[in-house]
Amino acid sequence: MAQRYVRVKTTQGHIHYGLLQLGHSVQVFDAPPWLQGQPTDLELSPDTYQILAPCSPSKIVAVGKNYVDHAAEMGTPVPAEPLLFFKPPSAVIAAGGAIRYPQQSERVDYEGELALVIGEHCTNCTPEQAHGKIWGYTIANDVTARDLQKRDNQWARAKGFDTFCPLGPWIVRELSPAAQLQTFVNESDQPVQSSPIDRMVFSPDFLVSYISQVMTLIPGDVILTGTPQGVGPLQIGDRVRIEIEGIGSLENRVVISP
Repeated sequence: MAQRYVRVKTTQGHIHYGLLQLGHSVQVFDAPPWLQGQPTDLELSPDTYQILAPCSPSKIVAVGKNYVDHAAEMGTPVPAEPLLFFKPPSAVIAAGGAIRYPQQSERVDYEGELALVIGEHCTNCTPEQAHGKIWGYTIANDVTARDLQKRDNQWARAKGFDTFCPLGPWIVRELSPAAQLQTFVNESDQPVQSSPIDRMVFSPDFLVSYISQVMTLIPGDVILTGTPQGVGPLQIGDRVRIEIEGIGSLENRVVISP
């Protein structure tokens, strides 16, 4: 099993980065691992912490229509170059957290995605240089108020509600280019999304390079790489689970927004 890097909050309210052990204890680091954090003597037992989103990004840069089949189901061609948008850091929630269905929307969709975590400052990088700037990989759900996305001329509202970026549950350093991404809703054994991640139009290395020509990426930033075909609506009470082979699964429930 790949090493799983986590971010946790103790029962005393302290936040730590660390390495999840097989018995679910956490070996605590003295800093985020992408900032050369090293293991300490502190180990947290499973009943003394809760898992948070695995990083706290300064920005989340997302990519739209990065799978041919998803662009087709949206009724549009694949963009000639990456289609970028932002999700705010305030949208991030952890595995197990609740996605709040906003009262402004009548159609909220799941979008299972591979997320990249940046490990080094990255400005004007080539794709070859960009590969070394990717510290690791995790899972994201680019939750989208689809009706608002169609109504607005830009996507900030549709993509930016609080809780609209489930992220986690941990980060792994290596991932097969052909890893399978699958999304499940409730107890169904049949995935609503299923695709190898190598069917992306623009590869992770290319995306990091392209984005770095626009803005500096800093350690801990997150890039969402797009979703495959099969996006669909969520209802209040649903549980949505996104699995990526070699990482694990990210599961969240949907609740009504207060």
